[in-house]
Amino acid sequence: MRSCHGGLSGLEPLSGVKPASCQSLTGTALFLWAAEGMTLALAVPPAGEPPAVCGASPVTSPWPLLSVLSLALSHGTKCCGFCRRPGEPPLDLGSIPWLGHALEFGRDAASFLTRMKEKHGDIFTVLVGGRYVTVLLDPHSYDAVVWESRTRLDFHPYAIFLMERIFDLQLPNFNPSEEKARMKPLLMHRDLQALTEAMYTNLRTVLLGDSTEAASGWHETGLLDLSYSSLLSVKGRLWKLLSPAQLATRVDRSSWLQSYVRHLEEMGVSEEMQARALVLQLWATQGNMGPTAFWLLLYLLKNPEALEAVREELKRVVWLAEQPVSEMSTLPQKILDSLPVLDSVLNETLRLTAAPFITREVMADLALPMADGREFSLRRGDRLLLFPFLSPQKDPEIYTEPEIFKYNRFLNPDGSEKKDFYKDGKRLKNYNMPWGAGHNQCLGKNYAINSIKQFVVLLLTHFDLELGSEDTEVPEFDLSRYGFGLMQPEEDVPIRYRIRL
Repeated sequence: MRSCHGGLSGLEPLSGVKPASCQSLTGTALFLWAAEGMTLALAVPPAGEPPAVCGASPVTSPWPLLSVLSLALSHGTKCCGFCRRPGEPPLDLGSIPWLGHALEFGRDAASFLTRMKEKHGDIFTVLVGGRYVTVLLDPHSYDAVVWESRTRLDFHPYAIFLMERIFDLQLPNFNPSEEKARMKPLLMHRDLQALTEAMYTNLRTVLLGDSTEAASGWHETGLLDLSYSSLLSVKGRLWKLLSPAQLATRVDRSSWLQSYVRHLEEMGVSEEMQARALVLQLWATQGNMGPTAFWLLLYLLKNPEALEAVREELKRVVWLAEQPVSEMSTLPQKILDSLPVLDSVLNETLRLTAAPFITREVMADLALPMADGREFSLRRGDRLLLFPFLSPQKDPEIYTEPEIFKYNRFLNPDGSEKKDFYKDGKRLKNYNMPWGAGHNQCLGKNYAINSIKQFVVLLLTHFDLELGSEDTEVPEFDLSRYGFGLMQPEEDVPIRYRIRL
């Protein structure tokens, strides 16, 4: 039963986080999430080192553990004294007053939530750092959450909190819905083609621009380093000059950048805050591409049958196109849309490695309907969390041998995309959710997919790639990354590559 208890106010975190890029995290991470498909991570590092935020530079002064827990889980909320109500999900308070399960959650969220599911079923509430978090793990019931009205279940308050605390960004009269509407033309509609073409042009320049390297034989590097450095270099070219004063002098600046800066100016935002706003947009669109490319290429290199299937598809679709890929200034969308084997490889990669938290703030007391007819009461001020990494993505009832990479898992026998997956005898609508779902599905999904596929096509058509050793193993996950989008490896994987002459 949910017990009666007194209150503890959340502790205020320290300020001073400045936006920058971050490629790795150490120590125990505590879950902060900004959007399905755009996530941030805050890490509690080993003793003597400052915490770090992915998407922000290290904090310059020590941050006590309780302050971090308060930031991640209890901002603006008190544990008010109240008692268990009828119809609420099973409650697990843990053994530590106020902290509850915060340490277990931060140490290995997937293992902790798996244990809670085995104990309580597919819906339960846990106490985490003074905050009640209700966890839902029934994919048939996810639509009742992701499509619920913002007046009842809302992501926006937490998004604003993270924007202000993590990117140190304050925008007057900020409205997340209006910002999404402003981003849609760039990432989903009229400007997507131009953005995709610019990505391809810059990828070609980064990967193939050094003609002297072609004659210099094999090169050794880490696969994660190759993926990150290539995509981040492109990112740097696309967004090289982010300050408004420098943007104004560029002849090749995009119409979207101009309109967005003009919008910020009309809001009375300072130049410094304008630059921070652009950094936030940069992270939102490209934060997870590097690790996605790493895992996809690693699974191909570890599975020769899969690599051969992708190469054969590229020969058929790309190399036999109207002109050789080496002569293409852009990779036409019709080619990107005609790669079902590569699509299946990407979907399987994301199924195995995408582990974002999908969260909503409960804005009013409500009854949450489950797909099986049950109904559970949620109370205003609590947080609701979905974790698709456990179900559907790793559910053995949905996917045979869910821990194993199968490149053709998302292909029908006729080669078309497979979309029919079942649980409890019923077809699933949400069978793979790396991009989130509902009102807060990632706006940059199509751009990210296009960019990753362009990167893979260029690498496989212009480079020979090999693992550094035949006995190279797939590295373990960095467990601190659960909840932050794509998982990252504990260590890089050595590879060799050379440009084909």
